[in-house]
Amino acid sequence: MFDRRNEVLARQLLDYSTELKQGEVLYLEIKGRDTLELAKPIIRLASERGATPFWYYSDESLMRHFVAHASEAQFKRQADLHLELMKQADAYIGLRGSDNPFDLADLPAEQRDMLNALFIKPVHLEERVKRTRWTVLRYPNNAMAQLAETSQESFADFYYDVCCADYSKMSRALDRLHQRMTAADKVRLVAPNTELSFSIKDIPAVKCSGKRNIPDGEVFTAPVRDSINGTISFNAPSLYQGTLFSDVCLTFESGRVVKAHCAGDTAMLEKILDTDEGARYVGEFAIGVNPFIRHPMKDTLFDEKICGSIHLTPGQCYDIAPNGNQSAIHWDLVLIQRPEYGGGELWFDDQLIRKDGVFVDQELEQSLSADALRAAV
Repeated sequence: MFDRRNEVLARQLLDYSTELKQGEVLYLEIKGRDTLELAKPIIRLASERGATPFWYYSDESLMRHFVAHASEAQFKRQADLHLELMKQADAYIGLRGSDNPFDLADLPAEQRDMLNALFIKPVHLEERVKRTRWTVLRYPNNAMAQLAETSQESFADFYYDVCCADYSKMSRALDRLHQRMTAADKVRLVAPNTELSFSIKDIPAVKCSGKRNIPDGEVFTAPVRDSINGTISFNAPSLYQGTLFSDVCLTFESGRVVKAHCAGDTAMLEKILDTDEGARYVGEFAIGVNPFIRHPMKDTLFDEKICGSIHLTPGQCYDIAPNGNQSAIHWDLVLIQRPEYGGGELWFDDQLIRKDGVFVDQELEQSLSADALRAAV
């Protein structure tokens, strides 16, 4: 069904997020039937400006039949095919709207491990992330509304408020936080069942304001690999590799996870952390600031941007904020520090930066408010 807000979002994706130009190639990956309603204006607008869109359709209900039975050689061959296409792309948009995000949940863990290591890592973490101008986003279908525990109509309104925010204003507002994070050495996190410290000295900070993710709203860096000590308890549920994890708690010594448990499948949690040596070390630390996202909805792309949150990421670091950690996984785990989630504090170099989700710097706090960033759609 036509929704004029899809036209607004499509223009934002092409004009601001990917900056698609005449003569370039756009690789559009479409997952889920509902996403076609946004894919159509993206393809039309890209074609009108003289770019060449290539689109590829898939979803987990199709993927599971390959992942369940493929050998190592077949995964590698599938990756080779997609790599050839990705190498020709100047820009990539990943438009994802799975009908059932649990479609891979019952597959053997070793098959999902091969999917991550032999397909996702070379095609996306290596080629797409490192070389193209890329943006990934979800589409507001009924499955997402169910995960968010709301009606589809209410979720759609929320979605377009978030995804069509004024990200150029957000970019300017994040300059102050980016500068403070760049200058910091020691980070300390305090929250219920959480006391964690680490260094981010000399590792670049990167502001995220609609260029790579929609929705967006974070500044990230990486801990010095062996500097993390203490315990952190994450209070946002995380849907990862088809399994829902709640109340994940990790204890670190010299950067390495030495103890892990959760409410539920702790054995699966341990298995993910044993994927490879780098899976027990952290590749990213980030501060979430999107004022339109207040509560977790079991979708990392949204949850890691929650206003008043931080996330810590076992696994692969980013090349633009490198700490040397290499892994086949990259798992963003979210701690919300607003009062309704137990509160908490964020410290840089023994200076309080944010308390109970509110920045001490009131000018920064105001510039990142919903009123400051709301866009007309």
